[in-house]
Amino acid sequence: MDIATRVWNHKWKIDPIVRSLIDTDFYKLLMCQSVFRNHRDTQVTFSLINRTKSIRLAELIDEGELREQLDHIRSLSLTRGESTWLRGNTFYGKRQMFRPDFMEWFEGLRLPPYHLEKRDGQYELTFEGDWPEVMLWEIPALAVLMELRSRAVLGRMGRFELQVLYARAMTRTWEKVERLRGTPGLRIADFGTRRRHSFLWQDWCVQAMIEGMGDSFAGTSNCLIAKNRDLEAIGTNAHELPMVYAALADSDAELAEAPYKVLADWHEEHEGNLRIILPDTYGTEGFLRRAPDWLAGWTGIRIDSGDPATGAETAIRWWQERGEDPREKLVIFSDGLDAEKILELHARFSGRVKVSFGWGTMLTNDFKGLAGDALAPFSLVCKAVAAEGRPTVKLSDNPEKAMGPADEIARYKRVFGVGPQSPIPVTV
Repeated sequence: MDIATRVWNHKWKIDPIVRSLIDTDFYKLLMCQSVFRNHRDTQVTFSLINRTKSIRLAELIDEGELREQLDHIRSLSLTRGESTWLRGNTFYGKRQMFRPDFMEWFEGLRLPPYHLEKRDGQYELTFEGDWPEVMLWEIPALAVLMELRSRAVLGRMGRFELQVLYARAMTRTWEKVERLRGTPGLRIADFGTRRRHSFLWQDWCVQAMIEGMGDSFAGTSNCLIAKNRDLEAIGTNAHELPMVYAALADSDAELAEAPYKVLADWHEEHEGNLRIILPDTYGTEGFLRRAPDWLAGWTGIRIDSGDPATGAETAIRWWQERGEDPREKLVIFSDGLDAEKILELHARFSGRVKVSFGWGTMLTNDFKGLAGDALAPFSLVCKAVAAEGRPTVKLSDNPEKAMGPADEIARYKRVFGVGPQSPIPVTV
């Protein structure tokens, strides 16, 4: 596939940015089924948050083009082939992962309306409504904004300039693959959907990983690419669940229990490698200190903020204190990874725990320096910001990723016993 030519011919409209409702991360569908079962009518608001204020998206991206792409997403529904894949495929060794009642609902779904306006050089993009519906906007909304930013830059380039740009990007990606491949016991999955350069580029990167990494490549979080490339769809759960459960709590005592209520609901639905703890929403140290004993029996932990080595050492100590053998547990690293960091963490923890990596933005959007800084990746998120009219809060192990009203952040820090934290710059 000649990506440069396809980019040059985007005006043909042969490449909508999001081309399917399953052009999303697998964990969103798993979480959506859980929400559909437990909180179907809960009213939630999602909002776009650009952490990199220097990237003034409303000055780069045409509003009409943005609305055109968002309206196209609202026209999408599951195809028969996509429905058959979700209903009949085996995920994590389990047949019929998605229940018939959820699939009937999903097959009839069209994504709900959005609200878009410009403010101070940025787009304010929000989605409000029933939680299972609005949550499915998160990944496609991010993909659209990221790719429209890329297209705005690429649209100023000529045909040969584009060919050279992509040749350099391909070389950079392949050099990373060569650096990684052959490392004994290495397991990596593509986690790069939400902040990818483009769908075509993510698909190319996945194909490069298939050829270059062989059995070390575990699969992709992107359901459409997993289906099309006959790969394992990878994913479990995310911060969204504890953030909304916590916002719904009526007291400090209920707030303190909310992260564990999330996992109790999850425990009822899933087993094996889907029982992965994401402990950092309100601070990993406090979460593990107060965790019920049954959580120690879960398969593993995903490290997604703060210093990754510190997070893994904390997890190992916790398992040891709870009488578990860390060598039988899985640690998934997934925050801001690139090839050298992956190799460093693999060397440090291999043999002490089972190690896996979710490689995101620096796999599917590493164009830094290839067009000056115009295509450098940046930090764009779409988060649940309110539930039933109450603000959500995220503390994280990195205070630079904290979000929510200041008074609520202070309250959550008190309830969850979060002390001083070391800030780490957020780039992606």
